[in-house]
Amino acid sequence: MTTPHNSSMDDYRSIWTDLATTSFRQGYIDAGGLRTRYVQAGPADAPALLMLHGTGGSWETFSGNLGPFAAQFNCIAFDMVGSGYTDKPDVDYEIGVYVEHARAVMTAFGIERASFIGVSLGAWIAARFALTYPQMIDKLILVSPAGLISNAANMAHIVAQRSQAADAPTWENIRNVFTRLILLEKNRIDDIVAVRRAIVSLPGAKEAMKHILVLQDPEIRQRNTITEDEWRQLAAPVLLIGAIDEQDAYLETAQRLRSLLPQASYVEIAQVGHWGHFEDPAAFNRAGIAFLLGHG
Repeated sequence: MTTPHNSSMDDYRSIWTDLATTSFRQGYIDAGGLRTRYVQAGPADAPALLMLHGTGGSWETFSGNLGPFAAQFNCIAFDMVGSGYTDKPDVDYEIGVYVEHARAVMTAFGIERASFIGVSLGAWIAARFALTYPQMIDKLILVSPAGLISNAANMAHIVAQRSQAADAPTWENIRNVFTRLILLEKNRIDDIVAVRRAIVSLPGAKEAMKHILVLQDPEIRQRNTITEDEWRQLAAPVLLIGAIDEQDAYLETAQRLRSLLPQASYVEIAQVGHWGHFEDPAAFNRAGIAFLLGHG
């Protein structure tokens, strides 16, 4: 384990320092038969906002976003099927499985319509959800979006790195996962590593990772890809977040979607990696809240 990365405790960040002044509740709901872990913040009668994490993640990725968004929205972040502390059924988790789980979460909370924040895989799921159930979507914020471009080298790296972490969940192996998610060393905080290590050490987590990683198989990925024509049919307003310092398939996707989507806004955040919402929450929260409120 590393020592706190900042010399000044005034600069020290943890999941708890993100959430210390936020009123929230964590619990479990039955979502389509799956025991699903969630966190909720904000007024229950405010416009609903669902937050979808990335591959093999958990709701803690939104620790720096819950409080600011909860001032205006009923925020629900949850561990998606097979991930975090949610049930891990013995099936492959293709995009449709995630979409139906998200729909079941909305049903469990009595939500008929919501905006979504999706990160990477979560952005892919949010977009497919919007195409499948357009009447249930207000707006989308897509961070480092996936679902359009397939990059063989990136897919192979994800499989190798995540499989190694699942097979041997040492601190070093788990921390290595975040070298591809978070650009700056100082932002790879111990809290987020510890949460992920606890999750991948759970019973059934190793087998679940195999089901999660099926989307890195070229054939399976191809049948789940959202085509350019489908992206053009996505009618909801979309804010695309690009990590400008990461010249990768996700930035390319965000930039291409800018011209494909009927109602697209685009914001670049500098000095962040794949997790721009986590690494620079102030910049992300400012852009995202303005977009959802119709100010940007």
